[in-house]
Amino acid sequence: MPLPETMFCAQQINIPPELPDLLKQFTKAAIRTQPHDVLQWSAAYFSSLSRGEPLPVKERVEMPVATQKTDTGLTPGLLRVLHRQLASRVIVPVEEVEQRWKDLCLPHAQLLSILELDHQGREVEWMKFLALACSALGGSITTALKYACEILTQDPEGGAARIPYQTFLFLYKYLAQMDGDISDTTIEDALGALQEEAGKQGGMIQPRNFLGPQCPPLA
Repeated sequence: MPLPETMFCAQQINIPPELPDLLKQFTKAAIRTQPHDVLQWSAAYFSSLSRGEPLPVKERVEMPVATQKTDTGLTPGLLRVLHRQLASRVIVPVEEVEQRWKDLCLPHAQLLSILELDHQGREVEWMKFLALACSALGGSITTALKYACEILTQDPEGGAARIPYQTFLFLYKYLAQMDGDISDTTIEDALGALQEEAGKQGGMIQPRNFLGPQCPPLA
């Protein structure tokens, strides 16, 4: 004889008061981030939430980078998420970078191609990794540095995207070294002009300083 179905009424179901807001925030985050694998991303979202860590969430919906053939690869918004999650340390284990990369549903082959540019064993120097990832986005050293400014700046979105000159100096010299075809004279000319601009701007550099015609070419 089949067991009678259990009957429930609204009074028997205890809904945690924070659940509606939690689900609302989760839904908004999913819409902004547009993860390729919703289940993978959701697991990372709630895992980070439970540990009080930065969430794998974009600040806004964004269009894919123009150079990408699909919408599943790295974008400035996703790189900004990675920076928010990992930049608190100078050195980051590769395993953690791999996990965060996977959490954002990014292709593993793209991560390997970035890591292979400057192999550092099982750890990465985060700012160097960020520079290489910006280069993967931009294609040229100038565009890569523009992305870096937009990711690292403390200015509000749509602002000047200023970063300290010393940070720009580190990123530019590192990318120029990795390029291998940029002469010392080119680097010195560009940095001389930009250092003068930084002196007028409280020690800060912004993209318009190196994108404008007044700056010698970076490469």
